[in-house]
Amino acid sequence: MSQTAELQPARPVLVAREVTKSFGGTLALHDAQIELYPGEVHALLGENGAGKSTLIKIITGLHHPDRGEILIDGEPVVVSSPADAQRQGIVAIYQEPLIFPDLSVAENIFIGHRDRGRVVNWRRMQRDASEILARLDVPLDPTTPASALTVGEQQAIEIAKAMSQDVRVLIMDEPTAALSAHEVQRLFRQVDRLKESGVAVLFISHRLDEVFAIADRITVYRDGRHISTRLTPDTNEALVVREMVGRELGDFFARTHTDGGEVALSVEGLGRRGVFSDVSFEVRHGEVLGFAGLVGSGRTDVALALFGIAPADAGEIRVSGRLVTIRSPQDALELGIAYLSEDRRKLGLSMPQSVTANISLPVMSRYTGPGQLVDRSAEYEVAERFRVALSIRTPSLDTPVDNLSGGNQQKVMLAKWLNTEPRIMILDEPTRGIDVGAKADVHRLIDELAAQGMAVIMISSDLPEVLAMSDRILVMREGRRMALIEREHFDQERVMAAAVGGA
Repeated sequence: MSQTAELQPARPVLVAREVTKSFGGTLALHDAQIELYPGEVHALLGENGAGKSTLIKIITGLHHPDRGEILIDGEPVVVSSPADAQRQGIVAIYQEPLIFPDLSVAENIFIGHRDRGRVVNWRRMQRDASEILARLDVPLDPTTPASALTVGEQQAIEIAKAMSQDVRVLIMDEPTAALSAHEVQRLFRQVDRLKESGVAVLFISHRLDEVFAIADRITVYRDGRHISTRLTPDTNEALVVREMVGRELGDFFARTHTDGGEVALSVEGLGRRGVFSDVSFEVRHGEVLGFAGLVGSGRTDVALALFGIAPADAGEIRVSGRLVTIRSPQDALELGIAYLSEDRRKLGLSMPQSVTANISLPVMSRYTGPGQLVDRSAEYEVAERFRVALSIRTPSLDTPVDNLSGGNQQKVMLAKWLNTEPRIMILDEPTRGIDVGAKADVHRLIDELAAQGMAVIMISSDLPEVLAMSDRILVMREGRRMALIEREHFDQERVMAAAVGGA
């Protein structure tokens, strides 16, 4: 039975009531509900596949419910398209901002406002853009090219764009996934200003610490059903996790720490001109070396160099004590190094291809015989083994990975690289954008890989994750190594001080 907090007396601006939606034989939502109030941040939580995305698409007119209704200001409405939603004051912004890099800040804010046949009043556009940015306390020149903006500034432009459309309901779907801690705090200040102006904010995130920092009310979905709605002070992380996945919070961040074995990989004075310099470290078999630092600190650039995507031009790399040169991913793979990218959609997976095809892709030569014919049965056998071992939830091994949830896509990407039989695994943001249940599965896998003797480098912007999963932590700032912290000295403040220059 679902539980609902006592609602405040103000009338909700938007209500979704008894919303049900099926796709083929799959029930995505069943009698789902939510109420959004003006001047309130309402967090919507649930595992991937819980129905959050389907509800958003119904509210924004991308899908139509099989049953149920949407009410605006107490009146039933039919939201038949995104343009229809915009006319109702409903706007959604997503993890990856939709920015036109060749246009200015002002042009991005007012894109789509121009009426055909009318001349653009550039001075007025820039003045209005400045006024909106000032309301958000965003110090940007409206004439600045969007190509010069950081991801955090791009998110601010998305919010400003929504405000230019007289937004009443702003849906924010994983808006902080690619932001640094500093940019997250700046985004939250912008959200506070939206609240002050009476906007209802629907906030969706897998980062529970952020949810509890920003949300006034929290709703939990599981398996397409509404489980609970509570005021934030009336709940806690442990209860939310239990309602989302049916497990206790203590089940997460499982790690069996060891002292490690022989040195698997060592780098000395590694650098790439203009990107990072003088980075030195070693990682042992059976060890998880965490990489911490702000977005843009150079963590990923080091990984790209070690995997040969953007090779280093200074320093030395040794694998099992042997000096090596890595100029391409093929060089890295032959040395037993695999790299799981932070961007699974663009760099990690071939989204239209099947689960099986993605898993076999890096080592396709294993499955080709005379005449370059592919041994499909061998491919399937390996894919099925990984499906079982990693608990990949998929209708079939022929399903395109684009049809899977984020957590299962992440598991397919892990299977793809594990299939290369690496001795050194570089994991770049391995749990970004996946739900807490899938995150726990990934953490258990990392622990198992280390226990089996694999050397693991884990890059993560989730500081609690780095602290819990690492044996040692290397902290980077502005392309340089700032600290190497042993486990007995782990401390959140120590890591952050090294990352931001506070110590």
